[in-house]
Amino acid sequence: MFRSTLICVLLVAAVAGCSTTPPASTNDAVLYEGARLITGDGSPAIENSAFLVENGAIGRVGRKGEVTAPDGAMRVDLTGKTVMPTIVNSHGHPGFQRGLSYSAENVTRENVMDDLDRAAYFGVAAIQSQGIEPGDVMYQIRADQEAGKLGGALLHVAGTGIGGVNAGPGSATYAGIGAWVEAPTPDEGVRIVQGLAEKRVNSIKIWVDDWVHAGPRGIARASSAPAQALKKPVYTAIIQEAHKHGLRVMAHLYYHADAEALAAAGADGFAHLVRDKVMDDALVALVVQKNVYPNANIAGSQRATYPSLPPWLEESDPMMKLLRESVPAEVVQRMIDYFKHRDPKALEDARERYDMMARSVAKLNAAGARMMLGADTGTEDNLFGFAEHRELEEMVRAGLTPAQGIVAATSRPAEYMGLSNLGTLAPGKQASFIVLDANPLDDITNTRRIAQVYLKGRLLDRTAMRTRLTAASAAK
Repeated sequence: MFRSTLICVLLVAAVAGCSTTPPASTNDAVLYEGARLITGDGSPAIENSAFLVENGAIGRVGRKGEVTAPDGAMRVDLTGKTVMPTIVNSHGHPGFQRGLSYSAENVTRENVMDDLDRAAYFGVAAIQSQGIEPGDVMYQIRADQEAGKLGGALLHVAGTGIGGVNAGPGSATYAGIGAWVEAPTPDEGVRIVQGLAEKRVNSIKIWVDDWVHAGPRGIARASSAPAQALKKPVYTAIIQEAHKHGLRVMAHLYYHADAEALAAAGADGFAHLVRDKVMDDALVALVVQKNVYPNANIAGSQRATYPSLPPWLEESDPMMKLLRESVPAEVVQRMIDYFKHRDPKALEDARERYDMMARSVAKLNAAGARMMLGADTGTEDNLFGFAEHRELEEMVRAGLTPAQGIVAATSRPAEYMGLSNLGTLAPGKQASFIVLDANPLDDITNTRRIAQVYLKGRLLDRTAMRTRLTAASAAK
């Protein structure tokens, strides 16, 4: 059964909180009326909407007075609120941060579930883990979610990511987690993909990056051999074999030339933008032509541009309220302390990188690329829930409209991940949605003004979640 602290099994009778009285209807039907409804597909919002939820799914959608409900259905008045689909994150790494520590040893069932629960608290319904997955814990959690034994944000796994020796992922924390091949060959790549397909991974992750740019900040080397990126014949064979198994391939990259070659080879997604220069028109056109789904992954770079405390860590900001409710105080303090005594040279470098990436985002969006939210969530202090809302804010700052940003954070990553029942609020879709106190089409940061979160038609008991998450975090 679902974790008792996650989900209020009784539906609400009012926006204020969880009702202690069961709904009168025996068919679990609830009619929500009066909200501005953002459906997540880019169509105009429905003002003064009505939508019917039956057995965890959206039944009918329209304007108030146009949608009828079965006899005995509960009615919930959402006048003055905005409703949008829950967020879907195509790029996360759950389990690594535990309190102030950050290591592979933290990736336990309990800690991964804390991350998935925290994501759900912020209105994130699904997460694609991207290839840094020690042991079998992710597979076990996915199986238990599929069996209805666990709640939290839905977890998709990529299993073992594939990269060349001493290359890919660029932190000592991740050293040794992945299929790093001393002299990778196309046949070796094919065999790895076949093994992952047998384990029913949801996607494949590859690292095509030699990490020369990382310098002393790079990974703890597996050997004395120089770092070497996967070569084109190898990743081409990996991509082709993955596609035979119906699996998409997400590529970590850094260099413009690698992005050109990966798009031509059929890579389905870019886990990061090009970071050695602004993407040129030819590459942007190729990304659009090949239907590549890029992660902007820009919020972390923008964070580093602040010389002092940014607005979203001010106590008056709704983001800080969410952090205080769901994150241990010492972690929040470390996030604040990062902005003390910033090095001027580091600030200058960060601003140059951010400007370059923001210009690429604007070009991709203007050309019609399938931008989707992927926030590299789970890296140190890039916390689940927090990171997704920050990434959405920065995609909009870089050139997406708020409506485009919401598509990029909901239906687009759901499409990429094959989650046909998530990402939009339409008949037949899962009733997973966020009730907001303000309109994100006016200001995208209003996605942080969360009144309620529903997963599969059930209201999350966020009060109980706060108690459990903060208590569990304090004990770690």
